[in-house]
Amino acid sequence: MLAEMRINGLGVIDEATLELDPGFTVVTGETGAGKTMVVTGLHLLGGGRAEASRVRTGADKAVVEGRFQAPAGSPAAKVAEEVGGEADEDGSLIAIRTVGSDGRSRAHVGGRSVPVGVLSELAEQLIAVHGQNDQLRLMRPTEQRAVLDRFAGDDVAEPLRAYQAVREEWLRVSAELKERTERSRELAREADLLRHGLTEIDAVDPKPGEEAELHEEARRLADADQLREAAQGAQFAVSGSLEGDPDNPGALGLISEAARRLSASEDPKLREMEPRLVEAATLLADVGAEISSYLDHLEADPGRLEQVLQRQAELKALTRKYAADVDGVIAWAAEARARLDGLDTSEEALTALAARRDELAAELAGLAEQVTAARVEAAAELGKAVTEELDGLAMPHASVELAVRPRHAEAGDPQALAVGRSILHAGSSGVDDVELRLISHPGAPALPVHKGASGGELSRVMLALEVVLSHSDPVPTLVFDEVDAGVGGRAAVEVGRRLARLARSHQVIVVTHLPQVAAFADRHLVVDKSADGTFTRSAVRKLDETQRVVELARMLAGMDSTDTGRAHAEELLAAAKADKSAAPVVRRRKKKA
Repeated sequence: MLAEMRINGLGVIDEATLELDPGFTVVTGETGAGKTMVVTGLHLLGGGRAEASRVRTGADKAVVEGRFQAPAGSPAAKVAEEVGGEADEDGSLIAIRTVGSDGRSRAHVGGRSVPVGVLSELAEQLIAVHGQNDQLRLMRPTEQRAVLDRFAGDDVAEPLRAYQAVREEWLRVSAELKERTERSRELAREADLLRHGLTEIDAVDPKPGEEAELHEEARRLADADQLREAAQGAQFAVSGSLEGDPDNPGALGLISEAARRLSASEDPKLREMEPRLVEAATLLADVGAEISSYLDHLEADPGRLEQVLQRQAELKALTRKYAADVDGVIAWAAEARARLDGLDTSEEALTALAARRDELAAELAGLAEQVTAARVEAAAELGKAVTEELDGLAMPHASVELAVRPRHAEAGDPQALAVGRSILHAGSSGVDDVELRLISHPGAPALPVHKGASGGELSRVMLALEVVLSHSDPVPTLVFDEVDAGVGGRAAVEVGRRLARLARSHQVIVVTHLPQVAAFADRHLVVDKSADGTFTRSAVRKLDETQRVVELARMLAGMDSTDTGRAHAEELLAAAKADKSAAPVVRRRKKKA
């Protein structure tokens, strides 16, 4: 529930606070006073589009703040928790939308800065705004189908989800079969090229990292003489001459001689150095042995060098064709094998695909029939419920029906599906078109509602539809923005009566210009406009009973200054109060067990 809304710098509203309670709240005011800004503020809180033109002239930004009652564990509370938002100590959740004069927008939920999309998710759980634009949207066939599905709930949603999952697989298999059939020659050529490439690669059989190993080996083989000369010189320096020439003892001999002399000394300090020389001699002996081993294995092998160079040439031929290096060639081969698995254009493969497509088509047709049957049943219930509402909205002879019709496929439709004896278009929402029709009086033809209803009748049909749908909607707060346009007299009274009944199960906020509707409200807010010659400001205030009589009298063709107008307003309030105390609650649709 929306407990409070604060507006700053939005349109003509400088600063206003709307304190809201459960039940029916009405917002009225002179034309141009800023009633629409209240609804605009609610749209912004719901993640609606932000426009710089909505910011009050002279203000840097417009700010709308809403305080919602969102108990712990509720869907709205979970949305806030997911983004790190926290409820206040009293359990309320604060949502804020800021729109700068430069058009930039920011949003906050529970004290955390969030993307505007989070406000949309939050609003889906808390508030639904219905206005004249919603009436126009409901004229579209796709929206009418969505309305019916919303009313039907899980009765349609469950088979529709299964239908959509099967449809996705059916479309994928159908597209693959079509591609393989139509491109069989092209795919066969591609398969031949892939096989040729794999044959070349498999013949060479490259190994990961092989390039670097071959490069190192080739370098050693090509430079064997220079490497032997360097190694022999190092060995001579370490170990001395191989003939044991005492004039060329090498580093090892010199260190051994030094160690001998130190060990023979009578000075303890010199003898202390001898172990370190022995350690150095041991290390040099190890190095000498390693050099010797290196020389034993170092051979100038022209035959092996030729083999290495040939192998490098083979790998180079592959890297010129398939990738920049050997690892890339190996990856290309893996991808080519995977691609070949999907290029089977043999008769057996095409037959298997066609069989799978037909199997999925049969399953899809069965699910489509389930969706249609559920819609037909729900359409009868929805039409009956809306007709009952129209009887109370001063249209006693009118009735509404929702026609569920098959959507036939056109020639060449890639989504054509055989359902029963018909070929239908299998769209993402099923195979049905839904049309809302109005029968204005017994014997009259059923016409699409936008053709068969006047402006006032259209408003009443849409309101009746919204009232019925609201009872299958878990959203606790419903906002109606002048949905009573084009309605007057007794019909306006009935609109007010229906909204009051709706307020027994929802928080209802209504922006209206009709006193007959306003009289049924539990509380009355008015938007006042004032001007000082430079700026025009609007504010929102709550009316007491006396002020309410004056406002209703004003709405009665400007009769606030006359005793007759006030008496009429008092009579209107008394009649509405008596009616509310006796009115029953609208029944909810019963779901299938």
